[in-house]
Amino acid sequence: MILYRPVGSAELRLIEESGYRAFPPRLAGQPFFYPVLNEAHACEIAGGWNTKEGDGKGYVTRFEIDDGYAARFEVHTVGSRRHQELWVPAEELEIFNRHLIGEIQVIKEFIGGGA
Repeated sequence: MILYRPVGSAELRLIEESGYRAFPPRLAGQPFFYPVLNEAHACEIAGGWNTKEGDGKGYVTRFEIDDGYAARFEVHTVGSRRHQELWVPAEELEIFNRHLIGEIQVIKEFIGGGA
């Protein structure tokens, strides 16, 4: 399954430190990891939200995860039909990372003020 994850610069640095092989643990108060199912939704978040924090940059990452493992997580629609995401409990993120296939790729960058 191909998934997308919008991130800010701080999270991207941690992904880089992993050799583009893992997402960092969630922070306190972040009970879920939310990868999204389509690029357009990820771009909305990266351009509209991530650019309002930190250094004003947002990125869209794309990655593949084992289909069988991904099927464990219910797809949640959080708006229109294209606003779909998986809700991965924070305590399962390390296991989730072990099911990644290949590297996490940065496919888009947004700078300040939105998409």
